Amino acid sequence: MNVVVTGQLARDLVLLVDEMPETGTSADARLRREMLGGKGANQAVALAQLGARPVLVAVRGDDRVGEELIEQARRDGIDVGHVICRPGTETGLIVEALDASGGWRYLQHLPDGVLLTEADVDAAAPTLRSADAVLVQLQQPGPAALAAARHARAGGALVVLDGELPEAERDELLKLADVIRADEHEAESLGDVSVEAPGGTGAETLGGTGGPLLMLGRSDGNLVRWADGEEFIPLTDEKVVDTTGAGDALTAALTVGLLRGMPPVEAGRFAVAAAGATVGHPGGRPDLSRLRRG
Repeated sequence: MNVVVTGQLARDLVLLVDEMPETGTSADARLRREMLGGKGANQAVALAQLGARPVLVAVRGDDRVGEELIEQARRDGIDVGHVICRPGTETGLIVEALDASGGWRYLQHLPDGVLLTEADVDAAAPTLRSADAVLVQLQQPGPAALAAARHARAGGALVVLDGELPEAERDELLKLADVIRADEHEAESLGDVSVEAPGGTGAETLGGTGGPLLMLGRSDGNLVRWADGEEFIPLTDEKVVDTTGAGDALTAALTVGLLRGMPPVEAGRFAVAAAGATVGHPGGRPDLSRLRRG
């Protein structure tokens, strides 16, 4: 299965400390991890681990860090032919400070130059139109997200939106979407949609006839809602070390499950299992090899 991800590529630096230092003080990190990251790259890694053939549409800077990340992505089985090298731009950096209780804080440097433009996405139009599914990361600018969804729909791909819908493009994106994944905060952009189970606006009221499948995150699990029904899927019982990247693994696995022909509830459970397999280690890089074997 060919799956395109339009989203973010960055260098992730994770520092694990026993507790966060007070202002004006310091703390020793007892673990340091540096890796390929960013939501788009994390989803592409997860897709590759689950047996898909991912293509990443993203932007890197023209620096050594960007070159190293591209090399890592290739080793992960990701097609990086549509990762743009933006002259004069530094590759994005995300620093995660994680404490022993699983609390995290992010410091990030994501200059405008590493965000996708509509022109960047249009340059990948043939690949987007030939994909089986396209994952559209809504943390990217609205015009770029909308361009990706339009090309995906034109080619008949499964259109998966991930995140908070931008206000200006909201209505058209809803009409183009087959699947929307959102957490409790992001779900507010959908309008009168409740993440409680049961109840709230049904999926069939969004985007016209049929409506998209919704995967709505809650603190205690996920609600899968589609035109004909809904079901709440609780979290797995894995020990939580770091929730970073759980949503990316979930979105990738949900997409793979649906492409394999799983019904909504089965695909939702597969997705929640992928999220559970990601929270047991520091950092957002997924490790879903055991799910692929299963």
